[in-house]
Amino acid sequence: MEQNLMNTLLFGVYPYICLTIWLLGSLIRFDREQYTWKSDSSQLLRRRMLRMGSNMFHFGILIVVIGHFVGFLTPHWLVSAFLNASQHQLLAMAGGGAAGIVAIIGLTMLLYRRLFDSRVRINSAHADMLVLVLLWVQLALGLLTVPMSMQHMDGAMFETLSDYIKGIVTFNPSPALIAGAPLVYKAHIALGFTIFLVAPFTRLAHIWSGWATVGYLFRPRQIVRRR
Repeated sequence: MEQNLMNTLLFGVYPYICLTIWLLGSLIRFDREQYTWKSDSSQLLRRRMLRMGSNMFHFGILIVVIGHFVGFLTPHWLVSAFLNASQHQLLAMAGGGAAGIVAIIGLTMLLYRRLFDSRVRINSAHADMLVLVLLWVQLALGLLTVPMSMQHMDGAMFETLSDYIKGIVTFNPSPALIAGAPLVYKAHIALGFTIFLVAPFTRLAHIWSGWATVGYLFRPRQIVRRR
């Protein structure tokens, strides 16, 4: 009974707490603290490692995030027109695994830079360290699911996780779906929602600005004149 209650609270209630705080917290921060709405770049310090690590991390994480949204939220009937459950799982494992490796290598470089470069560490907030550690652990958990998924290539677990995520998004949560899922999957899901929870209070808030970069493609050309 207690286990069922904990599963319901953690995977049926907790996600909405995290997402609500993410949305409201982001709006409040944008309204009241716009000058903190940035990624706090430290590119003047140890620039080469930052450039390489940041590019690898952002390239990998964008593919991972987009892959998660497309893979889990696309209706089964649409996917089944092109791929069966096993093929869908294999595609997710291959694409997500490769992108996850690139992202975690880049993030490891960024984390090493923050922790072991004295100048960067002095200019880093505790929240900076927390965000990098949370993201690193989340990527590591995601990569750990790949060898576990290889043990059951029928796609059943993948479809179960997909149904669970769809239920959260459509406000029809079914935490019982993943009650029997392996611990690594549960930890990956719970930590994922926790990252949403802390995002408004950290540099992760600048993710919202990423949507505005689409406008960059259509802005007027800049004219730069030399003196």
